[in-house]
Amino acid sequence: MATKTRPPTIADVARHAEVSIATVSRVLNGTVPVQLEKAERVRVAMAELQFVPRSAARMLASRKTNTIGLVFSEIGGAFFPHLLKGIEAQLHVAGYELLIYSTHIDHPIRRKPIGEHNTDGLLVFTTSLELEELKRLYNLNFPIVLLHETPPVGMNIPVITIENKDGAEMLVSHLIEKHGKRRIVFLRGPDGHEDSQWREKGYREALQAYNIPFDPKLIGVGGFEEDQAFAAIQHMLADGVEFDAVFAGDDDASIGVYRALKQAGRLIPQDVAVVGFDDVQFSRYLSPALTTVRAPIEEVGREAVRQLTRLMNGEQAEALTLMRTELVIRESCGCSLTSNESIQIKEEFLSSTRR
Repeated sequence: MATKTRPPTIADVARHAEVSIATVSRVLNGTVPVQLEKAERVRVAMAELQFVPRSAARMLASRKTNTIGLVFSEIGGAFFPHLLKGIEAQLHVAGYELLIYSTHIDHPIRRKPIGEHNTDGLLVFTTSLELEELKRLYNLNFPIVLLHETPPVGMNIPVITIENKDGAEMLVSHLIEKHGKRRIVFLRGPDGHEDSQWREKGYREALQAYNIPFDPKLIGVGGFEEDQAFAAIQHMLADGVEFDAVFAGDDDASIGVYRALKQAGRLIPQDVAVVGFDDVQFSRYLSPALTTVRAPIEEVGREAVRQLTRLMNGEQAEALTLMRTELVIRESCGCSLTSNESIQIKEEFLSSTRR
């Protein structure tokens, strides 16, 4: 009969890190300062040995919180409420509560007050959790689902995302083929954001398909945010960069593009076409209404909860769920809406303001 492997103890960690048991205890408790070099050795030893403190092990084995955690880099813009709506709707069906932790996108911290001690599983949005913390949770076999982010090499963590590249390629191809645009600006999202990286790939592939040379002068940083996009277009105009269209990166950034162009006296779409991505609610009420790509944001949230609950129930989850996007043609690209479409949009707007 095979002998069951003994789980590592605090003494094993101390030997591996070449420190005293007391030092390991101080690192675990966090009550007494420990030299940075020693503390790092202890953390590395715990990760390599896959050490789980007894208190955490007991909780993982016996305690159920009926709560799912969402780790989000930054709550802002029009995207997050749609995602949250989908998550909450599916959580209600599954019978779970939601605990949200947000950290600034530029400064993700290693350990967060959300994890195995107060949730049964985590939804992790792109760039919001550092690699070491993700490894720690993964080594605990803690249920995790990533949203809009590829898992690190060697980690079999389910991912829910959308067809960013195909959507962007459709959008830019429409500008080129239907409106003859050749000097198209692309505004990148935040650093490290995979949605932005895939959208830029779609942008470049559309240019290549129509034999249009890539021009780095037409690349700016909009950060998926209004003010950054406003500044990026202002700088291009001030530098004398010639362009006839702007792919804002997302719908939030498109507002900043509208502001900068209108301030400069450029007409949309007569002088410059503008397109976005996501199709959040306000996009149809901009003037002119925004041509964009419809992303199933709410459904991403619902599907993420579905996959996470499968993991928490000991079932197999899908490794990758890739959701389709579709082109939404409005007026900002240069297309004209029919009178019936214009009336429908106006009625939807009036209806929403009465609620």
